[in-house]
Amino acid sequence: MTLVPTINARIEKINKQIDETQSITNSEFPPYKLLIITPQKFERYLKPLKVHKEKYGITTYIATLDEIYEKMYWNGRDKAEKIKYYIKESIENWGTQYVLLIGGKVRQFNRWHLPVRYINVGNSWERHILSDLYFADIYDSKGDFSSWDSDEDGIYGEWFYGEQPEDKNIDLIPDVAVGRLPCRNRFEVILMVKKIISYEKTAYNKPWFYDMVAIAGDTYPEYQNPDWAGNEGEIYADMAIENMTGFNPIKLYTSNETLKSWKDMKSAINNGCGFLYFVGHGSATSWSTHFPNSKNWTEGFTVSHFPHLKNINKLPICVVSGCHNCQFDVSIFNLFNETRKNHGEAGYECWGWRMTRKIGGGSIATIGCSALGFTKEDKVSFKGGINELEVEFFKAYGQDNIDIIGDTWKEAINWYVSSYPIDWGIELTNDSWVDIQVPSTWTLLGDPSLKIGGYPSAMV
Repeated sequence: MTLVPTINARIEKINKQIDETQSITNSEFPPYKLLIITPQKFERYLKPLKVHKEKYGITTYIATLDEIYEKMYWNGRDKAEKIKYYIKESIENWGTQYVLLIGGKVRQFNRWHLPVRYINVGNSWERHILSDLYFADIYDSKGDFSSWDSDEDGIYGEWFYGEQPEDKNIDLIPDVAVGRLPCRNRFEVILMVKKIISYEKTAYNKPWFYDMVAIAGDTYPEYQNPDWAGNEGEIYADMAIENMTGFNPIKLYTSNETLKSWKDMKSAINNGCGFLYFVGHGSATSWSTHFPNSKNWTEGFTVSHFPHLKNINKLPICVVSGCHNCQFDVSIFNLFNETRKNHGEAGYECWGWRMTRKIGGGSIATIGCSALGFTKEDKVSFKGGINELEVEFFKAYGQDNIDIIGDTWKEAINWYVSSYPIDWGIELTNDSWVDIQVPSTWTLLGDPSLKIGGYPSAMV
């Protein structure tokens, strides 16, 4: 007698869950260009950003994680995959072009306000690496959902050095532009909302915007390898500058002694600029480079120096070339992990996020690597690597006039993946390893719908 209502109740609950899962498809909502995904605790602080975006024609929907997990009840094996399925639904039903992920670590603990995906492109330095490209690469080459886990063992992007890939045919092509604000509390959310709104409303056609600061040196001194001739960082910085028609280049180079210490960098940034390009070496909390053909390094530009950045509302798009600068999973508790401490991963926050969320200055967005930043010097073919991807970003803006930052990020990755395609039928070698990791870890810490240079006031 008691089984009948229990079964009926379960059937009713299942039907309700199916209806809720289908609600994103059956809804009569208008198209949404921008999807903001956030934990509920941050939702109220994002509403001013939605209002602002829609004034400029960027229709915006704020989806909380609770809503996503409920609607994707039947889809996704874990929370990150449920988010990815929700993004897929929003692309197909709302025409979503940009996805802004809100949330980083919960304080310094190994818990997340918004889930991340670690992939497993194995090497001796780091076995698991952060990849927000996972949330952007929705479809495989056949147009089917791309799980990045073709063998369904719960280990994603699995391809270990010297072995055949266990997760094959990941096309690495972003189907939507994804950026993340790895905020740890509501104050950082409020700060970033204010910075984005102020930038888009005030930066347009300002004289400072047309300055481009390039900071570089000899990334790989020739004394270590005769094939490493020239000052590689300065060469790529010059290539980026050549693509920025109409911009005034400000070069801080070790070769002409304009770059010696962190104070040189601080002074150039404080004058304001539209673009800021670092080409050298990094860690999760620092950046530096070599003097010409020398074992000596420039004085590091570390997160401890960032309080000296006072460029107020003259905020650049920052592109940083170096390892781990945008590895947003660092923690001070890594001081107690000898390996992670030695890798430079012990800190309150990573270099890229500290630059972006700096109060009264810093950048409006930062793009960099969440893991090792491989260059052509790491490849047998001596072609490709992170520097070529960065130069393509500047070409997308300066020559192709792509002025939404998420679209420039997408364009650069699309170019790299098509230029250096992966052969999934071989053992993982240096070249494949580099060409997978370069796009997978190139992380946009910022709003992907950001209008580079802001909007004309007449548009409001």
